[in-house]
Amino acid sequence: MKNNQKVHLALQLETDLKEKLNALFQVTEENPDASKSEILSAIADVEGILGFPNLSMDADFFDAAPNLRVLSLASVGYDFVDVDAATKRGIVICNTPGVLTNAVANLTISMIFIITRKLIENETFVRTGGWARGKPAPALGTDIEGKVLGLIGFGRIGQEVARRAQALGMKTLWYDVFDTLPDGAPNSDYRKLDNLLEESDFVSLHTNLSPSARHLIGEVQLDKMKETAYLINTARGPLVDQSSLTKALKSGTIAGAALDVFESEPTAENEPITQLTNAYCFAHIASGTEETRRAMRELALQNLIAVLSGNHPPAPVNPEVFK
Repeated sequence: MKNNQKVHLALQLETDLKEKLNALFQVTEENPDASKSEILSAIADVEGILGFPNLSMDADFFDAAPNLRVLSLASVGYDFVDVDAATKRGIVICNTPGVLTNAVANLTISMIFIITRKLIENETFVRTGGWARGKPAPALGTDIEGKVLGLIGFGRIGQEVARRAQALGMKTLWYDVFDTLPDGAPNSDYRKLDNLLEESDFVSLHTNLSPSARHLIGEVQLDKMKETAYLINTARGPLVDQSSLTKALKSGTIAGAALDVFESEPTAENEPITQLTNAYCFAHIASGTEETRRAMRELALQNLIAVLSGNHPPAPVNPEVFK
C-alpha cells in the first residue's frame, strides 16, 4: 500500500522495480538536465533518495533535505558522499557490496588475458587489414601458469580473483590492513606491500578508497615493481597516482597497465594515459553486465525500502546511525 513518504529517484530502474517503488512511495524522478537549484528543491521534503543525484553529496546537500532518512546508492564505492555529515544528521547511507564480486573478479582475470595474449593487438591486426595484407603479426604473448599475482586488498573481490588465478596455475600473494588469512579465503601468502610489489608479475588493486589509501600506488611503489610487471586497477581510480603511472609507463619502469578506473571520470579526450600503447583502458565496466547491474539496483531498492519501513537495511555504510 502506498504511503505518504516521498522518495527522489536519481537512477534508471527496470519497469518492474520502478512499479514496486511507485506502489510504495510518492516518487519524483530527477531530470538529468536539472540544475543544482532544481535538484535541491526536489529533495527538500523527501525521506529517501535512490541513486546518484547530480550534485556533491556533502553537508550542504544533506541540509537541503531536512527530512532525509536514507540515501541508497547503486554502487559499492561511496567516496563521493560525506558519510560523516550524513551520520551526524541521522541519515543512513547504503551501498551494494557483494552482488558485483564475480563480475569484477572476472574482468580482472580478463585483463590478465588481454595483457598476456595480446588480444587487443591481435584483434586490431585483423580488423585493420594487417593480416589480409601479410603484415608482420603482433609479438607473441606469454603464458600465465607459474606467474605471480599480487593482490592489494583481500576482501570478497580479492579472494575471488585469487581463486580464479590459482585455478589457472598462478601463484597468489596478498596485502591488506590485516595480515591474518581471513576465514574461508583461498590459501595465499601474505606479504608486506613493498615485498608484494617486488615479487609480483601482476599487481591488482582491490581495496577501498579511504583518505589513507589515496595514491597508495605512486612513484615510489611503481619503482619497486619489476620492469616486466603490469598494474591492474578495477577498484578506484585515486588509489593510483595517475601522473606517476603515466610517467612509469612511458619510461618503461613497468611493462604496462590495465585500468578500468581513473582519477577523474570520464577521462578527458586527450588524457595522456589513454594514448599509451602499453595502457589498456576501459570505461569503468567492471560491474557492467546486465545481471550484475540489475542485482545492484535490486539491492539498492531493498536498502531504501528497509530503512523507510523502520528496518535495518541489508547493506548500510554507517550502521552506527541505528545505535
